[in-house]
Amino acid sequence: MKWYLYIVECKDGSLYTGISTDIQRRIWEHNTSDKLGSKSLRGKRPVKMVYSEEYNTQSDARQRETSIKTWTRKYKLKLINSQLK
Repeated sequence: MKWYLYIVECKDGSLYTGISTDIQRRIWEHNTSDKLGSKSLRGKRPVKMVYSEEYNTQSDARQRETSIKTWTRKYKLKLINSQLK
């Protein structure tokens, strides 16, 4: 099973980073479900995916997520715009 790190942009312009085995399902959950989507995104819908990476293990995806969540918005935007690898 593949794991994915993803970054979504919210309607207010903020960025949210998460991981999932199915990005399309997860985006749908964030946009439509109060039970399954992230609580922090409920007032920021709709969200749209702006970046993703694929990993072989949940551990690897989680480590990358933890790292990216510490970055500044400016640095995340550089990643999204493929200026970082």
